[in-house]
Amino acid sequence: MRGTCVYAAVGAVLGLMGTASTARAQQTLASELIASGLTRPLFVTAPSGDNSRIFVVEQRSGSLGRVRIVNIPANTLNATPYLQITVSTGSEQGLLGLAFHPNFLQNGYFFVNYTRTAEAGVSAGSTIVARYRANLPYATSGTADAASAVTLLTIPQPDANHNGGWIAFGPDGYLYIATGDGGCGNDTNCAAPNPPSIVPPGHVAGGNAQSITANLLGKMLRIDVDGADNVPGNDDDDGQVGGAGPQYTNPSTNPYFGATAGLDEIFAHGLRNPWRPSIDRQTGDFWIADVGQSAREEVNFVPAGSLAGRNFGWRCMEGLNCTGLSGCTCNAANLTLPVLTYPHSGTIPPTTINGCSITGGYVYRGNAIPCFKGNYLFADYCTPQIWSFRRTSAGALTDVTNRTAQLEPPGAPTINNIMSFGEDAAGEVYWTDQTGGEVFKIVLGTSTGPDCNQNGAPDSCDIANGVSQDGNGNGIPDECECDPDVNCDGAVNGFDIQATEEAVNGDFSNFCQASADLNGDGAENGFDVETEEQRVNGAPC
Repeated sequence: MRGTCVYAAVGAVLGLMGTASTARAQQTLASELIASGLTRPLFVTAPSGDNSRIFVVEQRSGSLGRVRIVNIPANTLNATPYLQITVSTGSEQGLLGLAFHPNFLQNGYFFVNYTRTAEAGVSAGSTIVARYRANLPYATSGTADAASAVTLLTIPQPDANHNGGWIAFGPDGYLYIATGDGGCGNDTNCAAPNPPSIVPPGHVAGGNAQSITANLLGKMLRIDVDGADNVPGNDDDDGQVGGAGPQYTNPSTNPYFGATAGLDEIFAHGLRNPWRPSIDRQTGDFWIADVGQSAREEVNFVPAGSLAGRNFGWRCMEGLNCTGLSGCTCNAANLTLPVLTYPHSGTIPPTTINGCSITGGYVYRGNAIPCFKGNYLFADYCTPQIWSFRRTSAGALTDVTNRTAQLEPPGAPTINNIMSFGEDAAGEVYWTDQTGGEVFKIVLGTSTGPDCNQNGAPDSCDIANGVSQDGNGNGIPDECECDPDVNCDGAVNGFDIQATEEAVNGDFSNFCQASADLNGDGAENGFDVETEEQRVNGAPC
């Protein structure tokens, strides 16, 4: 074990992390154009382990929702769509979600969420969650098998907006599905001819989002698409061999499973139009951005493993506001309130943003921008602005930063309407511009501040994030300096030579630097003692 100087150094690093708002803010971001010429690009994702492609969801082109492939890092867009689906095209409808099975490279299965045209037994605009399979070879095929479609869920939608549409696999292997409240104002009152006292078709008294028995709208759903054998596409996916069920089962750990009152698929409720959720790939925490009605936009945070049974408060609450509507009790103890809200006019700290429609993003967990790790990104569709912040373990929001100017693309493209964020297989983050038909990747911007190791990130960021060590706490990465005061007593003398000799023999109790390899030859031995003697006697590094 290394001695008290090391503890002091660790304390210095932790101090930087706790107060590093200024240091971390020095790391700027930039946008790199990845693909253009797309039609209403809505989402970006990639199968786990596929580092050569991203898949872009086009909400609709005419009557078709499409999935397109972009080959990275060459950034070439395949001319032939990976998949085309006939979709309904009103308002917010279309192809809205895409999720690859965790074992896609082995089994080829993926899932989509879209709104469909009227067909036998299915009303126009209904949400469909369906399973497809890629053509062989799964890992490289440029097309999916359109004939492989299997419908898992059909959810009637009373209106053309608030469809939700996000789907993703959680760390538990289950498929999560976000749904909106079905549209209409206040989750109950449609436009004329219905008077306010009449509940419109497809809505229930108190609102869809608050009902756990009437329908699946305004919810976060969770289903098992694998069956008992943990493989999708087999006969047991509906929980019985030889059955003709819905090709999924409901996990017994869902809060309303079985005899418990409520629909088995529901995992959480009280959402208006979740756009969009994400799951922190490192921690498993849930982030859910929910679009407000006329006053507040919100970001919700739920620690990993604690989403079951949550009620996010719509329609009795919009952000932190009481709406005066029925369905739940405003500010009740059982409600999960947002960690951040912003208004449609004016400002609410810690941001200075106002807008009209939030676009939820991701916690950055990639490796290309180490100083940015742990930041959550979100945007407003209307303004348009992009922001980031960190959430501490104590729940405080820090480093709240407007990133819009940094992420304004170079050259002719501009930020128009930010439809969605997405991740590739490595955790790098992308954003889509609906109006411009473009996909951008968030990359490292110009560094401000010293960068002695020339890795593109300020030294203070490297130290705060553990990329570099700072044994003496002076703010300079250890790899960029030589400090002869190796025992950290504030003096350079024979005691430092003695501490070095002890360290190369395995006793670090009086040695506070990260390594006793002072001459950089990869070994800790007597040559390092000689190097320290020379430094103590005034030799330059």
